[in-house]
Amino acid sequence: MGLWTRMKRSVRALFGGIIEKTEDPELILQQTIRDMRDRVPELNNSVAQVMATEKLLAKNKERLETQVVDLDSKIRASVKMGRDDIATAYIGQLQQAQVDLQKTSQQLEHANLASKQALKARDNYVLQMQRRTAEAMQLINQSKQAKLQEQLAQTMESFQLGDDASTFNEMRDKIDRRAAAAEAKMQLGSANVDTQMQDIEREAMDMQLQDKLLAYKRDMGLLSTGTGAPTPQALPAEGETTGGNQNGTGGQHN
Repeated sequence: MGLWTRMKRSVRALFGGIIEKTEDPELILQQTIRDMRDRVPELNNSVAQVMATEKLLAKNKERLETQVVDLDSKIRASVKMGRDDIATAYIGQLQQAQVDLQKTSQQLEHANLASKQALKARDNYVLQMQRRTAEAMQLINQSKQAKLQEQLAQTMESFQLGDDASTFNEMRDKIDRRAAAAEAKMQLGSANVDTQMQDIEREAMDMQLQDKLLAYKRDMGLLSTGTGAPTPQALPAEGETTGGNQNGTGGQHN
């Protein structure tokens, strides 16, 4: 294989791949539908021309038929009046009119057939266009669905590659750590408050107990009214009893 042949094949493959990548099936199908619809007016114009030819030939045939009848009458009138010369001239015109009528009749038959064929071809084309349009719309819908599936697949691939997944996991860990730290701080804060409340309650209880103890000592006369400190009671002398007088007789000194 020559170098030039291989270069042409490479260029053809390169540009063919580029064109294939840039071709959008939806756009191509939509353009195809527009092209098919644009041909309908052209077909209608062609059919109209064929039908116009048919109508023109039909009028010519009617005119020639009328001319043949008229010439035949003139020939008969000329013969009746003894004017053979005029009758001969009319006979020549009649023969030419009959030839023209025969040709026109043949042309009209072909025109009738051509008109029917043109109408049938136009109707078949419109029917085929409608079928192709419906098929193209189905293909366009399939292409749109395929695009959505491709986009969904690309999105799923991005998750499977781990880029977004790792980001989500990282952010989830950070949020979990923040939530755990906040919860721990709240627990510590509530524990400190509870501890302080317990200390206050314990101090209040101790104060109540001390107050009650002092009340007992005060009732028992163990506390002085001035200083609040207990006054030690003197021990009884030998031979004296607790609660009696000093001479043991219960009398008073003079």
